[in-house]
Amino acid sequence: MRVEHHPLLTRNPCTRRELISLHYGQANSAGKVYLQASLHADELPGMLALHHLRQLLDHAEARGDILGEIVLVPIANPIGLEQTLMHDAMGRFDFNSGENFNRRYPDLTAMIASRLANELTQDLDRNRQIIRRHMLDALKQRQPASEIDSLRQAQLLLAVDADVVLDLHCDAQAVVHLYGETPYQAQIEPLARYLGAQATLLADGSGAGSFDEACGQPWWRLQALFAERFPIPSGCIAATVELRGEAQVEHALATRDAAALFAFLQHRGILKGTPPPMPALPHPATPFAGSLTLRAPSAGLVVFLHQPGAWIERDEPVVHLIDPISGVTQVVRSSVSGVMYMRSAIRFAAAGVELCKVAGATALEGGVTVSA
Repeated sequence: MRVEHHPLLTRNPCTRRELISLHYGQANSAGKVYLQASLHADELPGMLALHHLRQLLDHAEARGDILGEIVLVPIANPIGLEQTLMHDAMGRFDFNSGENFNRRYPDLTAMIASRLANELTQDLDRNRQIIRRHMLDALKQRQPASEIDSLRQAQLLLAVDADVVLDLHCDAQAVVHLYGETPYQAQIEPLARYLGAQATLLADGSGAGSFDEACGQPWWRLQALFAERFPIPSGCIAATVELRGEAQVEHALATRDAAALFAFLQHRGILKGTPPPMPALPHPATPFAGSLTLRAPSAGLVVFLHQPGAWIERDEPVVHLIDPISGVTQVVRSSVSGVMYMRSAIRFAAAGVELCKVAGATALEGGVTVSA
């Protein structure tokens, strides 16, 4: 295993940060997998999962069982990791720009599409190489204007030529769930099975400009753009993996998650060995546009009636919202049936605050709002 250091653009002469990547194996025909944790720097279960996965990979490397290339970035956001306010971690938004760390990644499709028309061939593998070369060239030509922009560039330069990209996050209080793109449902499902994901939410692009979409989306968009002209492979399967809740930084859970990720790498042929049988999928994938966000109709004390992972029937009460002055209790109900896969950590809500989400099976009218 080798360690690489990727300096970020410095904001002042006295501060220097870097992205650090751990590299196992070598680039070859077996493929490449990229995993990063804690892009939202206050979301730490993924960081611990990669700690345990690293131990498994160390043993696999000693046995000669690594067939392809595996890149781990245990701290994907050194900027956000330093952001605290009165002892509380504040790693979701950049203090300097106000930007969400998992938004505004460059649109690689727009950056390279016009360059490809005169180079693509009728050879699928050759086209994969051409597209990846143009992606890397386009990224290298960008001049980051800020530290956060240089972080995005450093991450993409490590990930953009990977066959699989997994971005490990968590929610406030949640069960394991995945976000992926509909064209890659079949390739994502084994990961969902091994991890025991209670919900898999799929979309043809959410429009969020997130890291996983920046890596995986260009391939199916290029397939549509060059349909019937050139064969374009599914060059990168990318997913956001939500490993339960922020407080669930526990060895037992992380060990289980690391074993599931290791099994998935065996399934992908990156590691030697027969992967364990895939468990049953807890719940089928559902459209991201079918995710119902329940919000507080008024201010009040929040009392959840169900734990994350509970199956909620349509019109079932989910939250009691109590006005401690008047004593009035409002009942917040779900308008869809599905798994409540996350809920807020807030227990006194202002009007309009997001309370929880339920994964409905049918797209809602007007679609779904992408959370910050």
